[in-house]
Amino acid sequence: MVFKALGKYKFWVAAALFTMLLQVGAALWQPSFMKDILNVMSNMTLSTSGKVDKISGYGVSLIGIAVIGLIGSILNTITAAKVSQSVSADIRERTFRRIQSFSYADIEKFKAENLVVRMTNDINQIQILLMMIFQVLIRVPILFLGAFVLSIITMPKLWWIIIIMVALIVLVTGIAMKLMGPNFVAFQTLVDKINGIAKDNLRGARVVKSFVQEANQEQKFDAASDELLGRNLATGYIFSTIIPLFTIISQLAIFVAILFVSTYITDSQSLAQSQLGGIMSFIQYMMLIMFSIIMGGMMSMFASRGFISMGRIKEILDTKPSMKFADVPAETLTGSIEFDDVSFKYPGDDELTLKDISFKAAAGEMIGVVGATGSGKSTLAQLIPRFYDPTSGVVKVGGQDLRQVSEKTLKNTISIVLQKAILFYGTIASNLKQGKPTATSAELDRAAEIAQASEFINQLPEKYDAKVEERGSNFSGGQKQRLSIARGIVKQPNVLILDDSTSALDARSEKLVQQALDQDLDKTTTVIIAQKISSIIRADKILVLDEGRLVGQGTHQELLQTSDIYRKIYETQKGKED
Repeated sequence: MVFKALGKYKFWVAAALFTMLLQVGAALWQPSFMKDILNVMSNMTLSTSGKVDKISGYGVSLIGIAVIGLIGSILNTITAAKVSQSVSADIRERTFRRIQSFSYADIEKFKAENLVVRMTNDINQIQILLMMIFQVLIRVPILFLGAFVLSIITMPKLWWIIIIMVALIVLVTGIAMKLMGPNFVAFQTLVDKINGIAKDNLRGARVVKSFVQEANQEQKFDAASDELLGRNLATGYIFSTIIPLFTIISQLAIFVAILFVSTYITDSQSLAQSQLGGIMSFIQYMMLIMFSIIMGGMMSMFASRGFISMGRIKEILDTKPSMKFADVPAETLTGSIEFDDVSFKYPGDDELTLKDISFKAAAGEMIGVVGATGSGKSTLAQLIPRFYDPTSGVVKVGGQDLRQVSEKTLKNTISIVLQKAILFYGTIASNLKQGKPTATSAELDRAAEIAQASEFINQLPEKYDAKVEERGSNFSGGQKQRLSIARGIVKQPNVLILDDSTSALDARSEKLVQQALDQDLDKTTTVIIAQKISSIIRADKILVLDEGRLVGQGTHQELLQTSDIYRKIYETQKGKED
């Protein structure tokens, strides 16, 4: 996933690696000059002026190396930022496109709040990881190997001190990472949980306040937040012991190195001059080794979160949409609908929601679907635009099995208006044009008239350019439903599904909508899911569902004679109206 994205930015990757090598080279080069400077200072054969000249030359070289390292550091930061920002942006776009291709079942599997966290927090973690890779994680092993080799070349007799120091630091780092690893895994899960609690609380703010559940919501949020705090503190406590331990190990190593070199000098005064410069370079290389291990350890701990996030994003990108559309040319389908022995159950459920449903509807008919709550009405409606595929049986539109037509054909043929009206931030026009991006003003007017939305749109100063707040919060429930109906109509589909989408309308508005649908959409097959029989009483065919089974179909008058369930529903509702 990441390597594929990096291939697009080969120049910037190469630049980041080159500038990183400049930093490493400068860091490894400096200790050798310190050795030369100390050797000059301890050389008894050189005059004072000769020493000054040589030391000045070495000083200028050291300044030059430092400038090279500084330039490399600045350019490395710029190029690494370019790579990390660009790659994370590409991954974010790929992830969003993949989510857009998911079916309802796929989205329900991941959960909406989880997908939001993955697209924001997890991709930010990947961005941080890439920055660390090109600034630290690649530099650290090169710096370590270079310092390790040069330290042994400088003081061959003290190689074992380096080995012991490295082994101790690696051991401490390994133990710390093992202890902190589970906390990093739990961190992302807890972020998902907190995000879900916050989202539910904000979306259901009216319910929370009306039932005085603020304290309960605070308790739930605090519990998850405290658990996250505990994980972070546990990580912090472990991390707080690492640097002191590293410091103790490195200082002990330096002490042992100086102790052994002092014995060499004591035993053989002739070695003093060569050993004095060497021990200073050796100590500097030891510090570079310690620094590289410390940085590698710390960055690896933080990078582990990035690798976890990378796995979570990879899970999305590797998920193949559970629903595939046929790769065939687009065509025009008529509005006929047929269910042939259709059964369906939701992913993860054991029981069938729909059982052996069979019926036919001719193009241009109005089909009503009625039944008790939980009888499967909305599920039946969602199979027609192929939000889900049936578990068994065949759903046909225009005589074609929906699994054999292209996505474009299906979307151009069918519109669905859901019970929960969802509007997007923008304008009324931008929301209506989601049904048909090329819709003209006349088409918008026609759709608004049929949906009885023009009566409040025309009262707005900006009319169709009126602003729609997030989730349509500046419109009433009835207004949002009418705008949703207009959005479904503006496409002029051959099949229009209204899933209890007039539930928030008053009786007068609902009646006007039904009359307009009869008169202006007489060639469109209309499927109306309703709780109230009055909403579908004039339908050409009414389907009666009970516990997922089709227990009756026919006109209103026919069902009064043949269906006990329909008759009971009608009499109950008629009694309430009376």
